[in-house]
Amino acid sequence: MTTGQLIKKLRLERGLTQEALADTTELSVRTIQRIENGEVDPRSYTLLMISKALDVDFSIFSEDESTEEEKKDHLILGLVHLSGLILLFIPTILIWNTKKNTVKGIRDHFNYVIGFQLTIWLVFILPGLAMHYFLSMNHFINKAAYLIFIGVAICVLFSIMNTISVINNKAYKRFSFINFNNKSDSK
Repeated sequence: MTTGQLIKKLRLERGLTQEALADTTELSVRTIQRIENGEVDPRSYTLLMISKALDVDFSIFSEDESTEEEKKDHLILGLVHLSGLILLFIPTILIWNTKKNTVKGIRDHFNYVIGFQLTIWLVFILPGLAMHYFLSMNHFINKAAYLIFIGVAICVLFSIMNTISVINNKAYKRFSFINFNNKSDSK
């Protein structure tokens, strides 16, 4: 819920019109309309006047803003996990490098995704490629494609599951033999 939606909800709960709220806060009706429609972000002083007029604690508005920021962070963290689908490290590194100073906890997610990608490469892709090379030279039945396919299928499945979990703020560590984190937590 945005700040404007919260203000509108609180105003309606108290049975106030936009005009009444504007009179109490000494703001214009148009300003109240623009805030409630999300056209502008109110300044701290404006929020303070509105919180007094609605008889609520000022911190309710700062909590709402941090929730919106956390949602954005979870979307970026979900994108980090989704970049694991590609099985190349470059997209994951690019996302981490551009957001490492702005998104809380991105380093743990980055380390997990890199470890996950390395696990897929070491357990499925590289052995599958080696089997393909050696078995095709000896004219045996080539089963290497199945191992590579299983690795890619696991990568797709777990990357999508982890992305959904991270976006919904749930545990995301489901599969990885290589772990760069010293922590044993799952969030």
